[in-house]
Amino acid sequence: MTALSRVGDPARTDDFTVIQLSRDEPERFGEIFDAYFAEIHRYVVSRLGPDAAEDVVAETFLAAFRKRTLYDADRAGVRTWLYGIATNLIGNHRRTEVRALRALGRRSPELRVEGHDDRVAAQVSAQGLRPELAAAIAKLNKGDRDVLLLVALAGLGHDEIAVALEIPYGTVGSRLSRARKKLRAALGGTNPMLDLEENDRG
Repeated sequence: MTALSRVGDPARTDDFTVIQLSRDEPERFGEIFDAYFAEIHRYVVSRLGPDAAEDVVAETFLAAFRKRTLYDADRAGVRTWLYGIATNLIGNHRRTEVRALRALGRRSPELRVEGHDDRVAAQVSAQGLRPELAAAIAKLNKGDRDVLLLVALAGLGHDEIAVALEIPYGTVGSRLSRARKKLRAALGGTNPMLDLEENDRG
């Protein structure tokens, strides 16, 4: 881990300091990029596949750079802030995400990988996401899916998700509960988070 912080680390102010310095020395923002690029990239690839991810991750850091004067360290750590920006940008690609999840839901092990959707499905499948789970996630509304995947793929806590998505803390819990209930029903009563957490570790 770099000297730059994650939420809860004693070095958290280092991120804030770097962002403060980048206001007069823009090149310093490269330290934020270096510290968080790989993690944000993994998250976006998990949601949109590799093709769309490149643009979304670039847009995430560009938006963060442009908004760096508005960053409030008392409100959120840099990691949470970046996940919020990335998730909002993923929302602009909602159709791509749902299409990829549906493609995986239809995919059988012997299906040839030909089109973009199938390539995305193969990428997600290679990471261990079962087709029936992908199909169930595709049926969730955007708000529930965002909360579920920020927990499962990014490992954010309820308070961090509330800040990242700019929603009340209680809304995070209700969306997550609703998403889990829908997925559990779609998967015949099994715990959907076990698959998602295993996928994230894999």
